[in-house]
Amino acid sequence: MDIGLLLLRLTTGLTLAAHGAQKLFGWFGGPGLSSTAQFFEVLGFPPGRRHALMAGLVEIGGGLLLALGFVTPFAAATIVSVMLVGAVSVHVKNGFFAQNGGYEYALLLGVAALTLAFTGPGSLSLDDLLGHYLSGTFWGVAALLAGIIGGVIPLMQRRRAFPQQTAAVK
Repeated sequence: MDIGLLLLRLTTGLTLAAHGAQKLFGWFGGPGLSSTAQFFEVLGFPPGRRHALMAGLVEIGGGLLLALGFVTPFAAATIVSVMLVGAVSVHVKNGFFAQNGGYEYALLLGVAALTLAFTGPGSLSLDDLLGHYLSGTFWGVAALLAGIIGGVIPLMQRRRAFPQQTAAVK
């Protein structure tokens, strides 16, 4: 079981960290901070640079914490929040499947991270090494609620993009 949890943590966490590196640094074929900031502005998140920076930092930080199995419920909450914002602001209008730009991928990453808050990171983790046993129903529900709150706040502050703005981006 511990090797399975390690694989889940590494795959989910490092995938999220790579997405954050795309946003912030333009690594792995990503757009970099300036282009990501412009995209966030069009999505209705001014100032775009601040929101792009926060999203990238949350993806890198939460992803690395999850991969290491360190403060796992906190890592899961950050990932749930950023995936919720991405799913609602970009993907939901495209339906479920990722091939159509849907929310499938964001949902999968968010739920994978949340799963680890419920199960714990396993014995091959920093949490276990340091004696942090923060898992189970309480920590899973806490991570879910914190992630939802962390995602809903920026979504409530979002300004709706006008049709001509979104058409210009496509």
